[in-house]
Amino acid sequence: MTTDLGALTTAADKWESMAGEIKKVEDRYKDTVQKISMGQDWLGVSADFAQTNFAGTRYEYAAAQTQAKAIASLLRDAHTQFVALKKNLDSTKADAVQAGMTVSDQGIVTFDWARLSEADRSAYRHDPDGQKTVSEAVGKWQKHLDDRVKAVSDADEGVKIALDAVVVDGFRTGKGDDTFLNGFNADAKGDIEVYEAEHAKDIATRINSGEKVSAADYAELDRAFRDNSGNKEFSQTFVGGLGPDGVIKFSQRLNHSALDSDKKNKDRYTTLETGLANTLATATQVPGKVTDAPPGSKAFKQWLDSPDGRFYRDFTDGLQKAGVKSDDSETGNPLYGYQSFVSLMDHANTPYDDQFLYDLGDDLIDAEKQHPLIFTKWGRGHGGVETDAIDGLLGVMSKNPDAATAFFDAKGNGTPGDTVTNDHLHYLTGSGHGTRDWPRNTILGIQPTTMDDPSSRIGLGAALEAATTGHAPLGPNQDPWPVVPHTEAQARVMHDLIGGLGPDQKMHQNLREPLSRALASYTEDTHAILGGMSDSRYVTSATGDGFFQKDGNTHMAVTQKDLVQFMRGLSDDPEAYANLHKAESRYISLEMEKIPNGATGFSQSNPLHNAGAALGALSSIREDVLNDDRMSKYAKADWESKIAYHVIGGAVTPLYFTTAGGISIAFGDSLQRGVDTWAWQFGNGLKAQADATANAAIADHYLNASNQMQLMVDSWADGRNDVNADARAGLKDAILDGHDRGANQAQKYLTDTSN
Repeated sequence: MTTDLGALTTAADKWESMAGEIKKVEDRYKDTVQKISMGQDWLGVSADFAQTNFAGTRYEYAAAQTQAKAIASLLRDAHTQFVALKKNLDSTKADAVQAGMTVSDQGIVTFDWARLSEADRSAYRHDPDGQKTVSEAVGKWQKHLDDRVKAVSDADEGVKIALDAVVVDGFRTGKGDDTFLNGFNADAKGDIEVYEAEHAKDIATRINSGEKVSAADYAELDRAFRDNSGNKEFSQTFVGGLGPDGVIKFSQRLNHSALDSDKKNKDRYTTLETGLANTLATATQVPGKVTDAPPGSKAFKQWLDSPDGRFYRDFTDGLQKAGVKSDDSETGNPLYGYQSFVSLMDHANTPYDDQFLYDLGDDLIDAEKQHPLIFTKWGRGHGGVETDAIDGLLGVMSKNPDAATAFFDAKGNGTPGDTVTNDHLHYLTGSGHGTRDWPRNTILGIQPTTMDDPSSRIGLGAALEAATTGHAPLGPNQDPWPVVPHTEAQARVMHDLIGGLGPDQKMHQNLREPLSRALASYTEDTHAILGGMSDSRYVTSATGDGFFQKDGNTHMAVTQKDLVQFMRGLSDDPEAYANLHKAESRYISLEMEKIPNGATGFSQSNPLHNAGAALGALSSIREDVLNDDRMSKYAKADWESKIAYHVIGGAVTPLYFTTAGGISIAFGDSLQRGVDTWAWQFGNGLKAQADATANAAIADHYLNASNQMQLMVDSWADGRNDVNADARAGLKDAILDGHDRGANQAQKYLTDTSN
């Protein structure tokens, strides 16, 4: 903290000055000593020998200048890094103190009890929750501070590696260098990151060759990846040095060590896999966005031909060859380069570039078309490796939602006159000619057996959720919010998805939940479409662009028929149906709260007509699922029971609702009245019921649209002074009428798919 970092720039100035002085000596040497051997006065063997020696000396003078300038550059680089890191450390310490901590000279964080009054100190010390809060806060700030200190230590080690390497002499054939390992370094570089990358590459190369590598070397690799996170110079030097084959082999070595040969040190290898994946993500960054310059466009090709694009072009060209090579060491279970490469990408905790993801997706599809069965899972497959590299890449793509949207947007990407279209959505979700035949799991033996891969399309579902919502797939305890802003491209993908998958009313099991979460975020639109009494543009745009603009917001439009059939396909999964049901119930509550005080007639009843129609459609879908001939009596009960728990699990949230991206929205009493009064009664009915059949009976009662709607109207009206008993009864009639209309219309689409 007290080191004078200015000494680094002072030293750098002296090294630069030294280079200038050596240049003067070189010039004098050239004009005096070396000149003697260059004329015609001195000939013969001794003259030839002298010319060689004098040229070698001249070479060393020039190399010394290069080395001195490089050292100066390294010192300035170190100064820049240390100043920034020290600033971060000082800032973190100040923030900790501001948050009520004290920080010792040794960096130990403690809670500053002196700031509190005696009464507050006593309350904290006698309150277990207070003590826990203090302990957690101290631990959080200690980690923040430790991380900043570690960053300084990592950078310091990187500077040491660079300064050690910059003075090592190499040998340049034909350049006049005759002092191998004894002279100055004519190839000296002024970037710390380049030397760190070369050092890390040397370790990785030794690992790839099967050499025994020390724990210290593994730790150095970890430090190099951590210290240079996000640094393009380091990343491209390291990745380019190994090449695609080397990167793939290195990832395979790490994966094998973690899962097989050195399990006791598994954490070491998984950490390195993350570091390697992040390094790869940085190395493959492309300027701009895929929406402006997609792979295949003139703009993208021009960048590839530029000096900045040379690394990317060379690496991806090499990857196309390395990706289709297989490791045939295990008979009947080949491991292809693309499989290992994509599995490595999944270890990254930073998003990959959108253009690279798009480009790699096209390459994988082309590779599969040229090499059928390349992504088939044979037997048990390979531990830690995603056999279906296309599905694996889609999972990685889901972490960059904009990339996923661009990948599935059939309208294409690019600027006017330089647009690239695609059929990725149709190819990956369609059926029949021109679509993907998704790989299955084949087990060889006396009688080969082929079966569905349980993990098939998991990546596709995640990518489609991201593409249509603009956020990464939701996690546990996260429900979709019913009113979410969408872009035109997101709405277009959702429109095309519904139109493509809806008519079959069937969907792969691994697509149902993610697509139900995606559709639930469009509930503002699906509510209007199912209600059938809203903006006419939902009808006129349904067969056109699939969206329209209103009040600055984008709205997705599809036909009622396609929407109902799409929802039916989702609803074979009880949690998917529950997602749709919860989102619709929440949206109805929001709409009911918008009815102004004193409203009468159409302005009061219309929202309830639409609400009833939407719930009526859900009722028909529910009945269609339960009447499916494939479902046994117990399976029906189990389906209803699961819906019950999924609906209640998300509906009775007391104050906050977690949305996409982890954002919490305070929805307060109004939404509580609209949804949770009904849900609370539903939940009480489920308590202490362990048998699926009993739970199903309760679910049947409370998920009955008539009961739900009357409870929702009552809970809303209880908070209004302008709704008397007669008005309340009339509103119930309105919502029930809407329900009958919506149910009848939906039933038509579910029984007659020719309409």
